[in-house]
Amino acid sequence: MPNHDSPSKNYRTFVLLMLTLVYGFNFIDRQIVGILAPFIQADLELSNTQLGLLIGLAFATFYTLVAIPIAWLADRYSRVNILAIALATWSFFTAVTGLANNFWQIGLARMGVGVGEAGGSPPSHSIISDLYAKEERAGALGVYSMGIPFGIMAAYFVTASLLGSDPNEVEWRSIFIYLGVAGVILAVIVKLVLKEPVRGAMDFEDASKIEQPPFKESLAVLLKIPAWWAMCFGIAFGSFVSYSFAAFQTKFTLLLDPNFNFKTLVIILGVINGTTYAAGSFFGARIADKFGKKSIRAYGFVPAAAIAMALPIGAYAFFVPSVESHLVCSTFFLFFLGIYLGPSFAIAQTLAPINMRAMSTALFFFILNMIALGGGPTFTGWLIDVFKSMSYAELDAMRYAMLVTCMVFIPSIISFLVVAKILPKDWQAADARNKALAEQAS
Repeated sequence: MPNHDSPSKNYRTFVLLMLTLVYGFNFIDRQIVGILAPFIQADLELSNTQLGLLIGLAFATFYTLVAIPIAWLADRYSRVNILAIALATWSFFTAVTGLANNFWQIGLARMGVGVGEAGGSPPSHSIISDLYAKEERAGALGVYSMGIPFGIMAAYFVTASLLGSDPNEVEWRSIFIYLGVAGVILAVIVKLVLKEPVRGAMDFEDASKIEQPPFKESLAVLLKIPAWWAMCFGIAFGSFVSYSFAAFQTKFTLLLDPNFNFKTLVIILGVINGTTYAAGSFFGARIADKFGKKSIRAYGFVPAAAIAMALPIGAYAFFVPSVESHLVCSTFFLFFLGIYLGPSFAIAQTLAPINMRAMSTALFFFILNMIALGGGPTFTGWLIDVFKSMSYAELDAMRYAMLVTCMVFIPSIISFLVVAKILPKDWQAADARNKALAEQAS
């Protein structure tokens, strides 16, 4: 049973919103490279392959590798402290990004951002799970996941607000420096206002005596949960397309219509991300929770259905004749992309033993980001250059590269259908594991 001394509803809401804000900063610093890609690429004379590496693999490799040891720490030590240090670290390297003069310098800066951001979600997911019972967890994590669209929206708005008198002459370096300074200030606030919650408080009366297992034991337990694995691959393949879409969308629209006002474009993209993507994330979590009360399988069926709708829309978005029609397609595409976030985060936390929740998130993000963030933009950037080498114009090369990329939605759909099939058994097994942990601690 939950701890009766659990925090008030107002405090829980405050913490959830604060963690969502931090997650938003995570995505501001991540998304801003894609938004400013045409200007960074021109200034530093980067190829599409280098640009894809910069947005994808250079960031994702360090992000994913460092996340696991940080999660090990978060399952044992103050998650609030870890989160504050991580935020300060990635914000510092965001500012350093604005000082880079070549591919290797900006690549090293983005690696530093990746190291910092690795300490963001594992402690945050674990904190939320200790403030919300499992019946509310998908909804709470759905709110947290709205940090993604709100962060992306903020990235577009920050870009628009810092543009000079000529919107096509962008001071991209200043934007990175301003964002970095703001992030460091937020890190200080996080340290001062958040309190470390009792670990496992929403699952048992007294979870404080539950021992933290060695890393190998945590890994062995999580690797033996089939639905957890299927969910990881489902969101990873879905996000593979999502990250590629975001990485090259700005460049595509400027190629489609070079005269389209850049400031207007980033404002519209910001509004779309902050409304439809956020709405998809919000309603996806609640739809999964609602139908999940009747059948746990809904946590797999809802994401599968959403991604099946996103596939044709995403592919068509790059073959439309105008920027306006591309933005309409993007609106529907982003709504469906938001739906699978909350259910996936809830599965990662609920299936994991309460003393392995940060580790669950870290391993989950390891798979997600090595495949999606590391692979998506890198693969698409390389593919654009391949089509260009076959004498396609750059616009057509980008269209065909994104068409191929969108096909990666298919294994995502299959993975979530597998989740729907096997989740009930693993859900019951998770309950049994946590009850056994409670009995051992009592």
